Amino acid sequence: MAVIGRIAAIALLAYAAYAVLFFLLQRHFMYPGASIPTARGDSGRDLPFVEPVELTTSVGQIEALFIPANRPGTAQNPAVIFTHGNGELIGVWPRPLNSFRELGLSVLIVEYPGYGRSPGTPSQSTIMETMIAAHDWLIARVDIDETRIVAMGRSLGGGPACGLAEIRPVAALILQSPFKSVAAMAAERFFLPGFLVRDRFDNEGILQSYDGPVLVLHGTRDPVVPYSHGAALASLAARGQLISQDCAHNDCPPSWPEFVSQVERFLTEAGILTPSGS
Repeated sequence: MAVIGRIAAIALLAYAAYAVLFFLLQRHFMYPGASIPTARGDSGRDLPFVEPVELTTSVGQIEALFIPANRPGTAQNPAVIFTHGNGELIGVWPRPLNSFRELGLSVLIVEYPGYGRSPGTPSQSTIMETMIAAHDWLIARVDIDETRIVAMGRSLGGGPACGLAEIRPVAALILQSPFKSVAAMAAERFFLPGFLVRDRFDNEGILQSYDGPVLVLHGTRDPVVPYSHGAALASLAARGQLISQDCAHNDCPPSWPEFVSQVERFLTEAGILTPSGS
C-alpha cells in the first residue's frame, strides 16, 4: 500500500506540474501566428482592390484589410468581418475572399494584436477590443449596411466571431471548423480542467442565446478540432445549419468555389444577399 501511495503521489505531482506548465504557456501555443514573419503573410496585401486599415485600440493601431464589394452604383452593401486561424496572418486572405467581393459583399479582414505588423499581445480581451473597433469602423462607412453585418471565423477565429455577436448586432454567423469552447478543447485534448483556461472563447454558451442564422462548416476528418464540436454548435443554434465536408482541418474547404456557393446560398436565404439576377 505504501508503494501504491508513493506512486499516486508522484503521479499527482506530475499532473500538477503539467497543469502549471499549461497555465503558464497556453497563450504561446494558442497564438502561434504571433511568431510568423510578417513577410510570409504579404501575398495578397498589394492587390488593387485591397485597402489597408488601422483600427484604434488601447494597445495601438491594429491592422486590417478592407475589400469593397464589386457593386458599382449600389448605395449600401452587406459586409463580412473575417477572423482567421491561429497560425495565419491577414495578408494571405484577400485572394480567396475576393470571391465574396464578387457576390456583393464587402469584407474586413481583422488581424490579431501581436500578429504581423500589429502591436500588443494576443488574448481574448485584446482580440475582442479589436473586433469592436472593427465593427464600429465598418458601420461608420456610408457604403455599408449596418443591418447586414456577418461575422465569419475560421478555427480560432470562430471565437472572436461568436464573441462579436454577443456584444454587437450581427445579422449572421459563418463558422469554419469551430470549437465549442477553449475549455472544452482543454478537457478533451489535454485532460485539464476548464478553470485553467485564460481565454475561454465560449462559442457554445453564446450560440445558445444567439437568434440569428448560423452556418457551420466542418471537416469530418478534422484532427485538430473534432467534427463533433461543429456539429454540436450547429445543433445548439436556434437557426443553425451544418455542412459536413470530407476534409481534415487545414485542407478545408476542399473546394473553395463550392464553399463560396454554399455561403451565397446561406446568405441569400437569410435575406442578407439579394438573389442572383434580382
